[in-house]
Amino acid sequence: MKKLELKFQNQDGKIVTYSLEKPIEPVDPAAVIAAMDEIISQNAFTSTGGDLVLKKSARVVENIVEEIDLGL
Repeated sequence: MKKLELKFQNQDGKIVTYSLEKPIEPVDPAAVIAAMDEIISQNAFTSTGGDLVLKKSARVVENIVEEIDLGL
């Protein structure tokens, strides 16, 4: 399953990551930037290190799981 990870810096200078499942692809960088700006301006999320203050990065992550047949 793919996830969109949005990384922000909080007031303590630490990186905070929020993940959204099943992003619309292809991902529109301008829409991601606008959404991240809105999250910061609306103070939509909190973190233990204070408010989110800066956009750091965004990425799509795909986690592939393959079961191993142990014959059990």
